[in-house]
Amino acid sequence: QVRLVESGGGLVQAGGSLRLSCAASGRTFSSYAMAWFRQAPGKERDIVATINYSGFSTYYADSVKGRFTISRDNAQNMVYLQMNSLKPEDTAVYSCAAKLGVGVFRTVSSYNYWGQGIQVTVSS
Repeated sequence: QVRLVESGGGLVQAGGSLRLSCAASGRTFSSYAMAWFRQAPGKERDIVATINYSGFSTYYADSVKGRFTISRDNAQNMVYLQMNSLKPEDTAVYSCAAKLGVGVFRTVSSYNYWGQGIQVTVSS
């Protein structure tokens, strides 16, 4: 069982930066693939970025590639999403997700554990 708690969201102007954090409970965090998803009003939940259990493999949605960076600290049970050059279209509720496994997983249905989500709003 993994419990996930996000922090670091808020309101930022276009072009600004935010760093989201996800704190995970449990003793086997390093066995989990982790991901950030986002859901804008009226839209489906979409993948933003994923990272494998070791941190050596990552995947980014095309819309955030070159602007966002996912990372993890297995010693601290943390995963991060550094978001730079933010755009109004990045406005959404961002959720952290976890899946036990060694791969990089890109779909909502792959993940077993979810945080409560955190709002990110980018003003123009």
